[in-house]
Amino acid sequence: MLTNTQLITKFYTAFENKDAEEMVSCYHDQVVFEDPVFRQLKGDEAKDMWRMLLSRAADLQVNFRNVDADELKGSANWEAVYTFTKTNRQVHNRITAQFEFKEGKIIRHTDHFNFWRWSAMALGPVGMLLGFTPMLRNKVTKQSLHLLHKFRAQKT
Repeated sequence: MLTNTQLITKFYTAFENKDAEEMVSCYHDQVVFEDPVFRQLKGDEAKDMWRMLLSRAADLQVNFRNVDADELKGSANWEAVYTFTKTNRQVHNRITAQFEFKEGKIIRHTDHFNFWRWSAMALGPVGMLLGFTPMLRNKVTKQSLHLLHKFRAQKT
């Protein structure tokens, strides 16, 4: 069985290699994922988010560092550089991830990043002006969840 540090490393190495199936194999079936865009996803919905994101990621570059974990919790820092397809704008997002583990898998994964900074890069002037507002954040979440639900519907 992998240590939790090795599990996080396996997850991000798969992410760097754009291997969604290897990534989701690190997740517990009851995983809870949270971030500022999708808010909270559970189980297969969280796993499908990674499948969807990697299926759309033509120019994604990921790197990670500072992986640390004990038997209960872990953390890592990672960066993603990609083109936001809706606006064709370049994004360089810096994320701090926190993890909790159960039965040798990731049961909780929380990504923290500055939504305003992300929205300014991804959406340009609109994100710069409105990225701090709940209105824009809710709109981005709604659109992201719509894409995820559409992706999941096409899978079946």
